[in-house]
Amino acid sequence: MTGKFVTIEGPDGSGKTSALKGIIEKIKVLLATELVVTREPGGNPISEAVRDVVLNQDYPEMDKRTEALLFAASRRQHIVETILPALEANKLVMCDRYVDSSIAYQGAGRDIGMQAVADMNLFATNGTEPDLTLYFDVPSEIGLKRIFEHRQNEVNRLDDEKLAFHQKVRKAYQQLAVENPERIVTIDAAQPLDKVIEDCIKVLMKKLPESFK
Repeated sequence: MTGKFVTIEGPDGSGKTSALKGIIEKIKVLLATELVVTREPGGNPISEAVRDVVLNQDYPEMDKRTEALLFAASRRQHIVETILPALEANKLVMCDRYVDSSIAYQGAGRDIGMQAVADMNLFATNGTEPDLTLYFDVPSEIGLKRIFEHRQNEVNRLDDEKLAFHQKVRKAYQQLAVENPERIVTIDAAQPLDKVIEDCIKVLMKKLPESFK
């Protein structure tokens, strides 16, 4: 595969989805290759159907391992149908969430175990890893405040969790960043959105110079 795979990670309320839109708008004229933007869970009809189930607030009784398996199943379909074909066609893939989210949310947040979830996702991904991950770090209190001030129509099952859950998720993300310094670059997501976008573009151009003109 000759394409490049970039993932955007962070706790809910980190602003990564808004920042990704701004990043795309600014870099699309600078790219030397075609850009594919996708998300998890989702990215194709089957994966989006799984998303509708796993994030649905109507299913509070969902078992935590069921949740983790559904995320992994959605991810597998996403990889084979969307990500791998794009990488094989020498495209730049930017994905809103990937395996790190499962490790942080289900592994740490749900107390399944970070390594257990990582192992399960190794089967799902068959070793497909990002070339670069931008981790949007923000205090959990700020993230939750943003969610309930600006995302009333998009709040999902994971957003409904208490502060302690989100703090465990953030701590897990920070641990992953320490353990994977070559892949994961931490972005201060408490900054104004324009500054976050600017920092991300600098990292992209430094880490993936071959993707730009």
